[in-house]
Amino acid sequence: MRQPSLTKRRVAAVSVSLVLAAGAAACGPEDNDAKSSGGDSTPHKGGTLTVLNSDPQSDFDPARLYTSGGGNVPSLVFRTLTTRNRESGAEGTKVVPDLATDTGRPNKDATVWTYTLKKGLKYEDGTAITSADIKYGIERSFAPEMSGGAPYLRDWLVGASDYQGPYKDKKGLPAIETPDARTIVFHLNKPEGEFPYLATQTQFTPVPKAKDTGTKYEEHPVSSGPYKVVKNENDGETLLLERNTYWSAATDPERKAYPDRIDVKSGLDSSVINQRLSASQGADAAAVTTDTNLGPAELAKVTGDKELAARVGTGHFGYTNYIAFNPKVKPFDNAKVRQAISYAVDRSSVVNAAGGSALAEAATTFLPDQKSFGYEPYDLFPAGATGNAAKAKELLKEAGYPNGLTVTLTHDNAQNFKTSPEIATAIQDALKKAGITVKLQGLEDNNYSDTIHDVKKEPGFFLSAWGADWPSGGPFLAPIFDGRQIVKDGANFNSGLLNDKSVNAEIDAINKLTDLDAAAKRWGALDKKIGEQALTVPLFHPVYKRLVGKDIRNVVISDWTGVLDISQVAVK
Repeated sequence: MRQPSLTKRRVAAVSVSLVLAAGAAACGPEDNDAKSSGGDSTPHKGGTLTVLNSDPQSDFDPARLYTSGGGNVPSLVFRTLTTRNRESGAEGTKVVPDLATDTGRPNKDATVWTYTLKKGLKYEDGTAITSADIKYGIERSFAPEMSGGAPYLRDWLVGASDYQGPYKDKKGLPAIETPDARTIVFHLNKPEGEFPYLATQTQFTPVPKAKDTGTKYEEHPVSSGPYKVVKNENDGETLLLERNTYWSAATDPERKAYPDRIDVKSGLDSSVINQRLSASQGADAAAVTTDTNLGPAELAKVTGDKELAARVGTGHFGYTNYIAFNPKVKPFDNAKVRQAISYAVDRSSVVNAAGGSALAEAATTFLPDQKSFGYEPYDLFPAGATGNAAKAKELLKEAGYPNGLTVTLTHDNAQNFKTSPEIATAIQDALKKAGITVKLQGLEDNNYSDTIHDVKKEPGFFLSAWGADWPSGGPFLAPIFDGRQIVKDGANFNSGLLNDKSVNAEIDAINKLTDLDAAAKRWGALDKKIGEQALTVPLFHPVYKRLVGKDIRNVVISDWTGVLDISQVAVK
């Protein structure tokens, strides 16, 4: 996944979506509401919520958005068959019904999924939402001019791999059936027990065919949620939402929709955003951000101020920063060299380079340490807090490098505290103690992404990161380690080029399970099995720290997104 926004295709695991890490999210503002609001912590309806963002909410079309893009703003306009449970912490990793009456009814082998729509669902113009609208909304996401959304449906739906969307092929997708106005049935190529998670993606938003304006639809998409778009300027840089009077809370227990208006202002510098939230003057008192974290220096300042500290929310989302190896490049074809580097890494210095323990948590597993992912604690190459240089030297000798070796580490030049020069330098310093001389190769952001995700150009040793499209081990492990997902002529994320039949088979076996708790345990076991091959060195899980305005109430931060959920926010 991309960070910091989720608006487009996962072009880079290093450049994708949001926060991370593990454990239940703490909600600073919610916990301290009474202190920061003069004792009135009850959420009320009314007022205007201001959103101050760095990235514009571009491509505001459910077909083109990757998951719930731009934090949670799209989920105020677009409802889907299922959605995330809008609760803080681990409870927020559960999938719940949205437009549908349940999370889906599978056949025996989970290759057919059936949904029934709730009664009384309406668009912003008062017309009824039908199953045919959801089918059409999905089909238009296949059109080349509407690309950008999650790619799973093209792989999962029967006969969908070459489908070009309804503008070119008006016959539609036979794999999606709508026997009546409230029923929709999906036919899949293979068992997919996690289909309810996929049904939370914005591609499952209903789109009335008569109102579809193609690439211009983003200017005024027809709302199925609690708010409608009344202004969209400069491709999402300014976005104004007002209430959809035909939305019914009786059909939507997840979205609270407290404010009357949502005013999104983007294209702002991150330091300006945090400064305005800190000052909380005028409209900024009722403001939040969906894409801007507190940096190390800003966090230090905020921590020393009780009033500001009470307005900081902490979020965790499934995301891991790691070292990646390409075993096709020497000396990384030697497993003992990879193991030596694993032992030599000083995670304490890496965490400090990422902003300190408040913004990063050391990792020894590829999966984030959250239950929903199936996290199983392991440390196969124990380096301790500061690295095990002696063990690393021992392995290097066994690998045929008794006098050490020289390698090149590729990193991003962007100052993102994740795959940036600070992290690379920390690794360079640690490996030097083990006799490994590290030369640093910094690339500009776009060039970096293109290089590390191109099989032909991929370096042997580089920094990377990955985030899950939903809180499960499946979308976390499969894109990185399933050999059938190696892309030779496009964006490839299986950096280790692993094509292990036993790993592939276990991925298929787990995907058949509709018992997500049972599936999670097996994802955890598979993570450990893959970890034994030392194709990556997990470094840390980032943590989000975000400031809110002084008049913000009812802050909810789940482990699904790790960021404040706008659908729950109220203003004083």
